[in-house]
Amino acid sequence: MADSEEDIEYDDGFDADDIVIDDYDDDAFDDKDDTDDYDDATEDEIDFVVAIYREDGEPQVSEMALPLANDLDELIVQLRRLPADAGACGFVSISGEFFVVVRVRGKVVQVLLNDSVAASEWPIARDVVDFLSMDVPEDDDDSEIVGDLDILADQGVSDLDMEAIAGDYDEDSGDLVHQIFDQLKLATQFEAATRDR
Repeated sequence: MADSEEDIEYDDGFDADDIVIDDYDDDAFDDKDDTDDYDDATEDEIDFVVAIYREDGEPQVSEMALPLANDLDELIVQLRRLPADAGACGFVSISGEFFVVVRVRGKVVQVLLNDSVAASEWPIARDVVDFLSMDVPEDDDDSEIVGDLDILADQGVSDLDMEAIAGDYDEDSGDLVHQIFDQLKLATQFEAATRDR
């Protein structure tokens, strides 16, 4: 579990309208590696990909390109493009089954996957498990949260709160992320960013 960071300060002077990342290669859905045993999540299977950053000290929530839901490395690259000295945070939910949180602050990257078993089926979940140098679970009963439970502790979501939310496997993963945004007091912005999904 990563050490707590100081309260983060954010870059200003960036136009919020520039934040929707729409220049990512949408053909990524078709660029499947034939040697890969995992099928990418389709647009219909991706619940949402959103990011949080701050502009002029105000939190912003923005939709990101859907293919990022299949590639942790590219998601990290795109989060680094967002206008915040101390970084940005991305959220991915797939098919109501699991969610991933990625926080990028300079060279520091934190990740959280709420259901490790998803790594046996979905590319981004496998990417997170690989990033954490863990093995893909072999048993469907081995569900567990992996990564940094304190990923948003300095933003108001304690590790205990995150564990309670992320470990609720009876709930739709999109609704679980909504609970996180409730804790962040950004539920309205989250709903606006995901309205079309």
